[in-house]
Amino acid sequence: MEYLGTAAVIIVIAAIVFGIIMSIVKDKKKGRSSCGCNCGCCPNSSACHGNSQKSKK
Repeated sequence: MEYLGTAAVIIVIAAIVFGIIMSIVKDKKKGRSSCGCNCGCCPNSSACHGNSQKSKK
């Protein structure tokens, strides 16, 4: 009983992290980017989108 508060906080944090991870996975399956930025000026756009991004320019 003395660690009940700590356990409750850990459970809440774990639930939040699980929800965030599930949201990222769901967005990835739909093809959405997780950053939400303009990929044209991103130095990693070729790693995220491959050649499809270059053909749109």
